[in-house]
Amino acid sequence: GLFVTDYFTCTPRKLSPFRSFASIELFHFHIPEDTVIAVWNLITFKEQGGTFGDQCPDRSITVYFRSGAPSVINPLHTHFPRDTAVPGSFALTLTWTLPNRTTGVFNVTSPLPGDWFLAAHLPKDEGKISVKGLYEECQYLFQPQLIVQRLVNIAVLYPGYVTEQSMAPHNRSCLYKVFVPSYTSRVLVEVLRCRGAKGCPLWLRVRAKAPPLHNSTALDCQEHAPCQLALDLPFWQHWYYVLVEKHPGVPGTISFQVTVQLTDCSRPILARPPFLPSSASMNMPHSFGSMGGLALGDSPLPASPNGTKHPVPIPTALPTGEQCWPVRPTLRNELDTFSVHFYIFFGPNVSVPPDRPAVFVINLLPVLDSGGVLNLELRLNVSSLCGENATVFGCLNHEVPLMSADNASITCKTESLAGFLLSVNTTASLSHLRIPYPQTGSWYLSLRSLCATEHGFEPCTNVTAEVYLRAYLSPCIDDCGIYGQCKLLRTNNYLYAACECKAGWNGWGCTDNAEAFSYGFQLLSTLLLCLSNVMFVPPVAIAVRSHYLLEAAIYIFTMFFSTFYHACDQPGIVVFCIMEYDVLQFCDFLGSLMSVWVTVIAMARLQPMVKQVLYLLGAMLLSMALQMDRHGLWNLLGPSLFALGIMAIAWTARTIRRRHCYPPTWKRWAFYLCPGVLIAAAAVLLYTFVETEENYFYIHSIWHLLIAGSVGFLLPPRAKSSGRLGSLPRRKGCGYQLCINEQEELGLVDPAVASINSICTS
Repeated sequence: GLFVTDYFTCTPRKLSPFRSFASIELFHFHIPEDTVIAVWNLITFKEQGGTFGDQCPDRSITVYFRSGAPSVINPLHTHFPRDTAVPGSFALTLTWTLPNRTTGVFNVTSPLPGDWFLAAHLPKDEGKISVKGLYEECQYLFQPQLIVQRLVNIAVLYPGYVTEQSMAPHNRSCLYKVFVPSYTSRVLVEVLRCRGAKGCPLWLRVRAKAPPLHNSTALDCQEHAPCQLALDLPFWQHWYYVLVEKHPGVPGTISFQVTVQLTDCSRPILARPPFLPSSASMNMPHSFGSMGGLALGDSPLPASPNGTKHPVPIPTALPTGEQCWPVRPTLRNELDTFSVHFYIFFGPNVSVPPDRPAVFVINLLPVLDSGGVLNLELRLNVSSLCGENATVFGCLNHEVPLMSADNASITCKTESLAGFLLSVNTTASLSHLRIPYPQTGSWYLSLRSLCATEHGFEPCTNVTAEVYLRAYLSPCIDDCGIYGQCKLLRTNNYLYAACECKAGWNGWGCTDNAEAFSYGFQLLSTLLLCLSNVMFVPPVAIAVRSHYLLEAAIYIFTMFFSTFYHACDQPGIVVFCIMEYDVLQFCDFLGSLMSVWVTVIAMARLQPMVKQVLYLLGAMLLSMALQMDRHGLWNLLGPSLFALGIMAIAWTARTIRRRHCYPPTWKRWAFYLCPGVLIAAAAVLLYTFVETEENYFYIHSIWHLLIAGSVGFLLPPRAKSSGRLGSLPRRKGCGYQLCINEQEELGLVDPAVASINSICTS
């Protein structure tokens, strides 16, 4: 056949260490129908400071693949919440082959059409808290590319018609497809009149949604006569692909006929007739590939390029005991993103008769509904059983209801169909089922009541069970509980939700407490972070005693908002917020930076007017900087360096004017300046290089103590008035000038005593 190649790519994205599903990078692809092979090219490279990160360490990258919905991953092996079904996915780990680049390839033969999702992340790290901009961070960028090869003009088989085919010696197989509408309980594919070789050396393979693989349902026509392949409970509203393949080493041309029979479960004694009113009544797409796109009832069927078509006789009875019951629809009520309720007409209480199942359908919209959680709840009205020992079983299946005639069976799975089982009885009258990231399409819930006997479960007699049924779509499982936050995430135009856990809790719904913080630990960490700000009381007292009232007000502001910010910033349940979190954070950051700013400016000993102007200018500039980026390095480093520059200029000017070092006394350097600088440097080193998420509560508390302690040492003594003594009577030709002792200017003597230690001759 003719192949067409399509190419898709995504922009590179930065990968993050795994903490929860909220930290992964999700990529969305769409594979068209009739695709025979899909190849993902997985490109990963390192960057550091805008260049290739040759010096960055090699960190493995894990990539997950899933069709229909995002992967439900669990790399940390945490526990899922109760009653949660975990769909499977395929994982691939990439290793580095070059210093700064690696490439992986993932092939899928005959992939399922529709949406495919890739999720990628780095391994979990130690959670180090780094200062933004301090050093060039290693970035790991991931870019997936998809190449698909699909067949065009695949021949279409019409139910009830025979297609004649001749397979030339150079051909090994022929591929067909047939559309299976709703309410089909059986598909029968048959190969007839095989000629051109001894026996019938052909393999017959059938698969839903995509071309058959080597492990698909198959039948050897040489060993089975007649060559008939039957599929019970086929997927509704999907294409089925039929592959007729020659045995290896068979020479010559082989001729055969292929026919398909569909059994309508609403009329179990009849197959679907070869002539239907229109394709709309079959819910069949109007496009039929190589058949010209004609509706079944609109005009006679055209001839196939490889043969002719004609109707075949339909048997009056078929070997099947299947029946299908009315499928009750549900009403979709959208409340918000991933908040959808499915209401049952004349519900929510439904009756389950003893002789047949009650079937309901839940339709999930493509792409829109696959990023949430499908929740199902069954509650049995015990009084409706009238004392009978009955159990109501529910089977939730995707794309086809499980309607077995064997009521004694309590399984929801077949060879080709997977499902989820729920049950309620008199002892356990409530049952839940949660499916994170469900596949979109139609989900069918089949309810049936069975009574327990000595020989197992048997159909009940004259007992109609009443069940309360609730089905809804939610963003996260139980809104992530009290130790998690449900986040709405977006990748391009695709929305999905995930939990971000805190206080050591983990898991898909933040229900795994293996590493959770106890209440005592949470209380201790909160008290340490809050009460460590009491260390600002001594600097406030020193500032008030030295008449630095403006500085004392700023220290009080910092102490107040730092205390209540950390009381509101706790991850657990020991939380107290007096106002919005963002306001508290801004005020805490602003107070911390202003404390550094006013302390250094006060050490410069400037004129009062100049000092006040700098205080006001610093407050305005720091507010602007924090509004732009609160975690940037230059928010702390920039004002500190500028203030230190002003102080250095002022001290240098005094040193030059007085011709000796300023401050002039060794006691000021030994007992105040040097200890204060060392304490502040230790605080900065702890904050920058030691602090992690695990030790945050006590390392950051030490940071509070050290910073407040350094302010107490660095704050200069009380400023002295610049008053001078009155002029003395001067004699002609001789005068005197009184000089204030330099120690008095530095505040090292009692200002109440006017001591004059030196008299300079003018």
